[in-house]
Amino acid sequence: MLDRVLTNKEGLVKPKGSIGCSAYEMVEFKILRARILTALHFRRADFGLFIYLLGRVPWDNALE
Repeated sequence: MLDRVLTNKEGLVKPKGSIGCSAYEMVEFKILRARILTALHFRRADFGLFIYLLGRVPWDNALE
């Protein structure tokens, strides 16, 4: 299973070495919680806007 962890803060995701003889690596990540809990209403989400905003990210530069 392949997953991605996106973050806007450095140091939250750290590589922890390869898994056996494969090209995949284990990662350790921290989840920071805000003190204010918010319920997300996915039925009211603007996924068109979300896709548009994701498309504006220069991924080649951001993932270097």
